[in-house]
Amino acid sequence: MAGQTNAPDPKMDSQDLYREDLYTDRRVGTIRVMTPVKPDGTPDPSRATSYVGQAQIMTPAGALPLSFEIEAKTLAEACEGFAAGAKVAFEETMQELQEMRRQQASSIVIPDAGAASAIAGQGGPPRGKIQFP
Repeated sequence: MAGQTNAPDPKMDSQDLYREDLYTDRRVGTIRVMTPVKPDGTPDPSRATSYVGQAQIMTPAGALPLSFEIEAKTLAEACEGFAAGAKVAFEETMQELQEMRRQQASSIVIPDAGAASAIAGQGGPPRGKIQFP
């Protein structure tokens, strides 16, 4: 049939639902409290609540978002663990950026066929719109 795609249908898992509550101090960041719920929306005490910290760091390229799990049993514990989690996320992000820079610096640039023939003595490298005979 024309126009049909093979993309999967996005189906929510009704057995793995969470209620999300956001808490912020409006200065440093946000803590998302992910409370497990049953399909009817009532709390599900058989699963653990998770805490996710979110912050931003400023870089020369702009704001870089950080998101990280916080090991905690309560919101107060999550607030206490926020700084340590943010520090680890920052260090990991900086390591990933350094690795990406290293990979980019060591990548091989292969000129296209037109540039290769120009360099091989057929007119020299391209010099812009004005060309001399």
